[in-house]
Amino acid sequence: MSPVPPPLPSIILDPIVRLALAEDLGRAGDLTTDATIAPDTQLNVVIAARKPGVIAGLDAAAHALTLVDPSVSLEIVLQDGSAIMPGDVVARLSGSARSILTAERTMLNFIGRLSAVATMTRAYVEKVSHTNARIVCTRKTTPGHRALEKRAVRCGGGTAHRYGLDDAILIKDNHIAACGGSVAVAMQRAKAYAGHLRMIEIEVDTLEQFEEALKHAPHAVLLDNMDTATLRRAVAMNEGRVTLEASGGVTLETVAAIAETGVDFISVGALTHSAPNLDVGMDVA
Repeated sequence: MSPVPPPLPSIILDPIVRLALAEDLGRAGDLTTDATIAPDTQLNVVIAARKPGVIAGLDAAAHALTLVDPSVSLEIVLQDGSAIMPGDVVARLSGSARSILTAERTMLNFIGRLSAVATMTRAYVEKVSHTNARIVCTRKTTPGHRALEKRAVRCGGGTAHRYGLDDAILIKDNHIAACGGSVAVAMQRAKAYAGHLRMIEIEVDTLEQFEEALKHAPHAVLLDNMDTATLRRAVAMNEGRVTLEASGGVTLETVAAIAETGVDFISVGALTHSAPNLDVGMDVA
C-alpha cells in the first residue's frame, strides 16, 4: 500500500479553502453565531467519526480553521490514512466558540468528502491486495478540488493517474479517430512531439489495436473495456514489454478478477466521482 502523502502545500490549499469559506460566509459573515454567542465564550469540541472509513482531508480542515482564527488550538488525534470506526475521535479543538462554529461546516465538508474518496479507494485496494495490480484514480474529479481528491486517493492506498493534461501524453479513442483511425499515425506524431521525459500512453479497444500499438513502443497501454479473457490475452501478448492499465466500468465486484489477469494498474473513475460522503461530526466535548 502506498505511504500516506504529506499535507498539501499551503500555496495549493489556500485558494481552495478561501473559496470554500467565502462561499459560506458570503457578504456578512456568520449571522447566527454573531447573534447568539458572546465574544469571550470558549468551547472545547471533538471531530468524531459516525461511520467506518478512512480519514482524509485534515490538512484542508486545519487550513480552514487557521484562516478563520489561528489562535484556536487543534489537536489531530488520528492522521490522514487512518482507519476509523463510529465514535473514534479524529481531532480536538479548543478556543473561541465563535471561531469554531464559523469554521465547523467548511472543516467537516472537506473531511467528509475527502474521507469518502479515501474510504472507497481503500475498499478497492483491499480487493486486489493478493495481486500486484495498483489502483489509480482518473481526471474525473470535482472541478477545483483535483489536488485534494487525488491526495485522498493516496491516503486510501491508491495512486494517481495524470493530474492534468500537461502531465503526460495519453492518446485516447477520439485522438485516434481524429488521426484517421490510425494507431500508427497517432503514435508517430506523439513520439515526434514528446521530449525524452514525457510518458506516452495509448488507449486501445481491441487486441488488433494493441498489437499495432506495441510496434511503436509506448510507455504504457490502456486496455479499455475489455473482458477478463481478452485482458489475459493482452497480458500474454505483451510479454512484459510495456505497462498495462485496465479501465472501463470497474466495480468492487469485478476489480479482483481484473487484477488477476496480470495487468499492472486498474483505473477507477468512481473513486472521485461516486464516493458517498463519509459522516463525521463536531460535538461539544
